[in-house]
Amino acid sequence: MMQQYLKIKVQHPNELVFYRMGDFYELFYEDARRAAELMDITLTARGHSGGEPIPMAGIPYHSAEGYIARLVRAGQSIAICEQIGDPATSKGPVDRKVMRIVTPGTLSDDAFLEERQDNLLVALCHRKNKFGIASLDMSCGRFVVQEMEGLEALGGELQRLRPAELLVSEDFPYSELLEGMSGVRRQGPWLFEAETAHRLLTQQLQVRDLTGFGCDDLSLAICAAGCLLQYAKDTQRTALPHIRKLSRERREDSVIMDATSRRNLEIDTNILGGQQHTLAWVMDKTATAMGGRMLRRWLNRPLRQRVQVEQRQQTVAALLDGFHYEPVHEILKQTGDIERILSRVALRSARPRDMARLRDAFATLPQLQQSLAQVDDAAVRELAATVSEYPELADRLERALVDNPPVVIRDGGVIREGFDAELDELRSISQNAGQFLLDIEERERRETGISTLKVGFNRVHGYYIEISRAQSDKAPASYIRRQTLKNAERFITPELKTFEDKALSAKSRALAREKGLYDELLEHVAGFLAPLQDSAQALAELDVLANFAERAQTLRLCRPELSDEPGLEIEEGRHPVVEQLMSDPFVPNDLHLDAQRRMLIVTGPNMGGKSTYMRQAALITLLTYAGSYAPASRVRLGPVDRIFTRMGSSDDIAGGRSTFMVEMTETANILHNATEQSLVLMDEVGRGTSTFDGLSLAWATARQLALQVQCYTLFATHYFELTALPDEAAMASNVHLTATEHDDSIVFLHSVHEGPASQSYGLQVAKLAGVPQAVIDDARKKMRELETLPAQPATAQARNTVNPQPAATTAGHVQGDMFASLEPSAIERELLALELDDLSPRQAQEKLYALQQRLRQKH
Repeated sequence: MMQQYLKIKVQHPNELVFYRMGDFYELFYEDARRAAELMDITLTARGHSGGEPIPMAGIPYHSAEGYIARLVRAGQSIAICEQIGDPATSKGPVDRKVMRIVTPGTLSDDAFLEERQDNLLVALCHRKNKFGIASLDMSCGRFVVQEMEGLEALGGELQRLRPAELLVSEDFPYSELLEGMSGVRRQGPWLFEAETAHRLLTQQLQVRDLTGFGCDDLSLAICAAGCLLQYAKDTQRTALPHIRKLSRERREDSVIMDATSRRNLEIDTNILGGQQHTLAWVMDKTATAMGGRMLRRWLNRPLRQRVQVEQRQQTVAALLDGFHYEPVHEILKQTGDIERILSRVALRSARPRDMARLRDAFATLPQLQQSLAQVDDAAVRELAATVSEYPELADRLERALVDNPPVVIRDGGVIREGFDAELDELRSISQNAGQFLLDIEERERRETGISTLKVGFNRVHGYYIEISRAQSDKAPASYIRRQTLKNAERFITPELKTFEDKALSAKSRALAREKGLYDELLEHVAGFLAPLQDSAQALAELDVLANFAERAQTLRLCRPELSDEPGLEIEEGRHPVVEQLMSDPFVPNDLHLDAQRRMLIVTGPNMGGKSTYMRQAALITLLTYAGSYAPASRVRLGPVDRIFTRMGSSDDIAGGRSTFMVEMTETANILHNATEQSLVLMDEVGRGTSTFDGLSLAWATARQLALQVQCYTLFATHYFELTALPDEAAMASNVHLTATEHDDSIVFLHSVHEGPASQSYGLQVAKLAGVPQAVIDDARKKMRELETLPAQPATAQARNTVNPQPAATTAGHVQGDMFASLEPSAIERELLALELDDLSPRQAQEKLYALQQRLRQKH
């Protein structure tokens, strides 16, 4: 047996081998140690090898699902090795075979999946700086390819897809890109071979070539798709009929966001990696899990095609009219996640409750069609036609399945009584054998007149009719003697023999018949797989659009206007997530950018709302291009090709990059890739280095964005010197968020106004955060000392563009933090007005003494 196990293990070195032994799956050697640690089960031993006990761990086969789920979530792959031979006839170990391999990227069972998250297997093929990507969701059969250039583009796409498992060639050179990613599988370069990939894909899709899918020119993506498809077949060990389409995505068709921007905007994953307090958390009230998954795909890939976006908005408007979304939403709740169920039907792994959910879903379709008929919208009519109805399937499933079937078919009880006469008879024999024998006994006594006749059973001789020796001569000729006892004779009849044959095997035969009928039912439903998958896709889309309508009504969202003219106009815009987390009313704010006003320098206090103001602009843009309504009283957007964010501070310890290095890398990416149609959010550029270095970099970055790139930019800063940029760049303007002091504390007003801020209230915010008063007092003292120091020389660039003098005091209060006054002091103006060439040395010295005396009096 161990030889058999080791032979199988050699073929699966990277998987934990679940070796079936009777009612248990057993693991041995290092697999056992690893599984015992991850599953928290007991590590035992079996036999010896090399004088040492062989480590062993096992789990019951009927409860394996939960253990497998834990292992998969830990990034493990499992080879399921089943007994395929008959223990009764096998000489030596029972034949065993690996029936499937469970990996993180090839899951289809609900027990292993997050219901509202796509679970993607992704393959990546490269040639120099160009990349082909293929992604497959095994749980629904969605198969997508695309190509792109540059590591920045690739990083953003991987952040969007978040693969559960990633296949790359062994010679993939960009290892730093894969750091921190789980489920990376290195594959032999030959598995990405173009000719093999083309053959695999055409065979799977049953076509002569890939022209119909628009993929003929995607050589790298096709290579990636071929490797991915082969991996999927190797792991599933069966045909994959639910993979019947290949979709092509073009990066330029969507509003592009890099990996950093996606993290900062917290679209469906927050900064800490959770799902709460994200855009999807607010926007997802979908009725079905498949609708929830589609919603997240839409939010992560907003479209740039104006026609398609406006079509979505029009459908949302039609569903809002007359509150048609309400009955649609309620009916969709009853359809369930048929997208994933159909995949399990295709893989022949669907369980009885899956089929019951399909039955219930089909039963709701007529009612859904009636509700959709009330909606005056061409797109809804098209979706309704795709959804269709399936009365024959609904009827067959209703007749075949009990109301509440068990989880698995193993123990029967799935097929409804009356569906199959043979099954009913076998069940009747199995369940009513005792009554059947009593009926025979009563009838035979009556017909033969033998009062001592009785019907019995024993394990040796089976069923029999027993007559006392005294009355045995009255036995009919049709009775066949079976056994002679001291005081009785036992007989068998053809009827009783027939019953015996049925009764002794009735239970097992009933179970076998039931499994056969269930398999036939699966096959029948699988015959409708293609239209049913299209129907599921349409149901998911209806769910998302009805959800958008509900969110628009509940959250007071407006229908955005799309324009071909440049600009972003937002009236009374709100942050969709922050608004839901606040107990107080959210303070809405306007945003106006156009061809002549492309940059806003945003100043104001810490905690004043600068980041919220900037992010809400990006999220409103994202929601608009996803086809949703937006949180504002009015929105008009021109074309937007990309959204960039440079916000927050973080280091990259694993990559050996400091906080400032990360900041500059992100800034460089924006400067290189932003266009005049890009929306750029920049927060506190330059704060990770010395004051003058940071100030100079922030100034130069803002200047480049305003004068050269001319993108739509919100540039938040505490370098007040940057508020002078509009003097040089007419496309830049100043806005600020307000706050006020009251009783030595700060009150944030969160309202945006034109012009620069006067101060940033750094010490007040520190006090609000709980910094001890002694530290606040010490900081205020030190700030006064610093302000008495003479101005330090700045860099050449800073000297030419800003005045680095400390701020002056006003009415006994010190100007807080790094906000330095742009207005020259009276002494500075007098110095600037001096004509030094007209002064004698004596006069110049006297002038300097006088200015010095005035400074001493002032401080």
